Amino acid sequence: MAKVPEKFRWVFWDVDAKALDTATGRNYIIPRVLEFGRLEEVRWLIRTYGMNGIHRFLREVGHPELSARTLGFWRAVLKAEGEAWASSPDWRRNKAAPWVD
Repeated sequence: MAKVPEKFRWVFWDVDAKALDTATGRNYIIPRVLEFGRLEEVRWLIRTYGMNGIHRFLREVGHPELSARTLGFWRAVLKAEGEAWASSPDWRRNKAAPWVD
């Protein structure tokens, strides 16, 4: 059970980062680091999950937290321009603010 390094825990400001496990928290850790991480955090992410693991996550899971800019960047890095990636949930596509009626 590997943990997120102490110095990267600022990326996970809204949860108890000490409790995050790289195996079970994969679907939370990957998008957080892709969206908010600096070069050092992204390098750790690649060492932890590999480029194939990150690519698989984007293709199969996706995440509403990822901005169009981040998705575009990773499409270019992974040379995945023609691939269909997991799309954002309907609530993100249909409403600017899902919490407002």
